[in-house]
Amino acid sequence: MTSAITAALPTARGPLSLAVLEALTTDPSQSTPFSVAVDGAHPYGPDLHLALYVCYELHYRGFAGVDGDWEWNVDLLRLRAAMERIFLDYVRDNVEPGEDANAEMDALSREPVDGSGASYYLRDHGSWEQMREYFALRSLYHLKEADPHAWAIPRLTGQAKASFVAVEFDEYGGGRGDRVHQALFADLLAAADLDSAYLGYIDHVPAEALATVNLMSLFGLRRSLRGAIVGHFAATEITSSPGSKRLVRALERMAAPEPCIAFYAEHIEADAVHEQVLRHDVVGDLIAREPELAADVVFGIRAGGFVEDKLSDYLLSAWEHDRTALVTS
Repeated sequence: MTSAITAALPTARGPLSLAVLEALTTDPSQSTPFSVAVDGAHPYGPDLHLALYVCYELHYRGFAGVDGDWEWNVDLLRLRAAMERIFLDYVRDNVEPGEDANAEMDALSREPVDGSGASYYLRDHGSWEQMREYFALRSLYHLKEADPHAWAIPRLTGQAKASFVAVEFDEYGGGRGDRVHQALFADLLAAADLDSAYLGYIDHVPAEALATVNLMSLFGLRRSLRGAIVGHFAATEITSSPGSKRLVRALERMAAPEPCIAFYAEHIEADAVHEQVLRHDVVGDLIAREPELAADVVFGIRAGGFVEDKLSDYLLSAWEHDRTALVTS
């Protein structure tokens, strides 16, 4: 039986995730180097991304029955680093480099009225069942919303730190536990008659959904990529308000329960303000202090867009062919 805080270990999806999951049921003090082969693993495969997600989760809430000392086990960290290299190299190979963070953020601010992503599809064509699938897929992030980005806070200084914390304060409900965005999303799931338990859908989401959260964790947990996590956070806040507006329109069209609408309505106004804070007081101050991080900020923005596009393409392919977007086997 799991608690409200921790989840049970998920089901393996291949040799990498099986090796990690089996190890976590043992005593970390008795661990030995992993013998499972990492070379040749698919950089966007469900096996690698589930294994990575499980490794990262040890830094968040952990798993029921798993010894907390696994978080810093050197054998597991060595395996995780090898998997990270495969994923990160793949992302770098598919993302053009750049150094003009202001131009990058300006481009993000100019979203087309008629786009082709998942939120546009849901606004114009989506069904309630497709929206519920979208909720389930997004639950892997929204039930830990703001946590991956929070790793950046001790790595910042001055105005960038203060303003970053101010935005996160809003994400965490402004001091009210019932207004924490993670809690609001749990309310949304319950209102949509879905499982609101933490990691409740981990066995039912594709690699594309796991990868969006893994990228944040990878950036956030590496001080060397602090510029990338700041860029990712800026991109998240810049694109959240218009995306949330489209989802509110979709939900109103579907006559969805009020807590579902309320979650996205909360993000329309708040994230429009957050955009300006991130652009000027966080990114601006960070680059003024550490100009060598400008390229990493741009990389974080573009990498975030890349993994989000991969998920959107997956969703649209499933929905346009009348298939479920959830993993069913």
